[in-house]
Amino acid sequence: MSNMVNKWEELYKQKLMSADEAAKLFESGDGIVAPLSNGQPLGLVNAVAKRIREGGLTDILYVSGVDVRWFDLYHPDLVGKVTIDSGFVAPATRHGVGQGMFTYTPCRLGETVDMISRCREVDVCTMVVSPMDKHGFFSTGCNVDWGWEAAKVSNPRVIIVEVNENMPRTYGNNQVHISEVTAVIENHIPLVELPHIPITDKDEKIGRFIAEMIEDGSCIQIGIGSMPNSLANFLMDKKDLGIHSEMLTDSMVDLYDAGVISCNKKNFMPYKWVGSFALGTRKLYDFIHENPMVEMHSTKFVNDPYIIGKNDNMISVNGTMEVDLSGQCASESIGFMQYTGTGGQLDFVQGTWRSKGGKSFLTLYSTYTDKNGEVQSKIVPSLSNGMFTTVSRTEVQYVVTEYGVADLKGQNLRTRVKELMSIAHPDFRPWLEWQARKMNFIP
Repeated sequence: MSNMVNKWEELYKQKLMSADEAAKLFESGDGIVAPLSNGQPLGLVNAVAKRIREGGLTDILYVSGVDVRWFDLYHPDLVGKVTIDSGFVAPATRHGVGQGMFTYTPCRLGETVDMISRCREVDVCTMVVSPMDKHGFFSTGCNVDWGWEAAKVSNPRVIIVEVNENMPRTYGNNQVHISEVTAVIENHIPLVELPHIPITDKDEKIGRFIAEMIEDGSCIQIGIGSMPNSLANFLMDKKDLGIHSEMLTDSMVDLYDAGVISCNKKNFMPYKWVGSFALGTRKLYDFIHENPMVEMHSTKFVNDPYIIGKNDNMISVNGTMEVDLSGQCASESIGFMQYTGTGGQLDFVQGTWRSKGGKSFLTLYSTYTDKNGEVQSKIVPSLSNGMFTTVSRTEVQYVVTEYGVADLKGQNLRTRVKELMSIAHPDFRPWLEWQARKMNFIP
C-alpha cells in the first residue's frame, strides 16, 4: 500500500503548478465548464482572465452557474473576448445577463450534464476539490452538481482541479482520481457562506400550511431562503423524515439535530441523505464532511424525475414569482430579465408526481410592491409580458400563498380559477374574477 501511496503523491507533485502556469493550458476558442457556486475555482479562473487581458487568449466560453463570488473573468473590459454563459443566474452575474454582456442557457438541472456533453464542445473542465486521499482520489465535496460528471463524459482535452482544504470530502459518486487530471493547483480560501435571511409573517403562514400536509416518514426537497427556513421550524414535531434534494441546506442540519430527519423510513436509498450540492454556512459544510450518512451525486442522478419518484411520499417545496389563472408558474425572471433559472424545480415537480404519495408545492407571496409604490397581485389573469413559464399548467400541483393552498393538478379551468382566487389577496379577488369571465374561464 505504501508504494501506491507514494506513487499517487509523486504524480500529484508532477501535476502541481501555479494558477498562472495552469492558465497556459487554455487555448483561444476553448469552451470551459465549471460547477456551481463554491465549486468554481477562483484562483484558476482569475489567472485565465489575466491571460485574456494580456492578449494571450480570446474567444473563450465559460459555462457555470449560481455564481456566489465575483471573478475577474466577469469584468466588463473582457466583453467580446470571453462569453459568460450561466445555467442559473445569481447575484454575481445577474447584472451582466440583464445588460446583455453575459448570456443565459435555459436548462433544467437534471439535464445539464447531457446539455454539456451532447450540445456543446467541451475543451476544459475545472473544479474545486478536497485534498487528495491516500488512494489518489479527490472529492468534489459540496459541489458535485454538473461539473464532476461533465468532466467524466464530455471528453475534455484538459481537466484541472483546484485543491482547497476547506472543501468537504463527501461520500457518494463524486470522486476524481489524480491519474485523470491534467493539472493541480492549490488555493485554500474559505468557502462562501450564505447570510441569515429573516423569516417574515407571510413565510410563517406559508410554512404552516405546507407542514400540515407533510406526513411522518416523508422524503423532502426544499430550496433556500426565508420560506424554507420557516417550513423547517414547523417540521420540528415530525418524525423520520428523509432527504433527497438537489441542494442540502442548514435547515436540514437543524432538523437532523432535533431528531426529525433520520432517513430510516426511506424506501429508496434508505438511511442516506442524497444531494447534489450544498450551500449554506460552515455548520453545513462541517456536517457533510466525511459523513457516511450523506451521499453526494451528480444532478443527472439526483434530479432525474424517475429517480426522484422512487422515493415514496416525496415532498418538493420551491418558490415561484408569478402564477396565472390557468396555473402557469413563472419562477425565474422579472419581465424579460433573467433573475435566477429553471434549476431543478421542474425536475422535482415531475418527480414528486411519480412518487407514491408525493406532493409538490410552489410558494409565493400574494402581492408585491412595484417601483411606483403600488401593491400588485402575484396571481394574475395571464403571465406578465416577458415572464418565462418554468412549470407548465399541466405539471403544477399545489400553489401556496399566505392565504392558503390551491390544488391545481388535474383540475379544469373553472376549478383552477376558484382555487387560485381563494389564495389571492382579498383586494384582488374581484378583479381576478372579472378577468376570468372576460377570458371565458368561468361563466
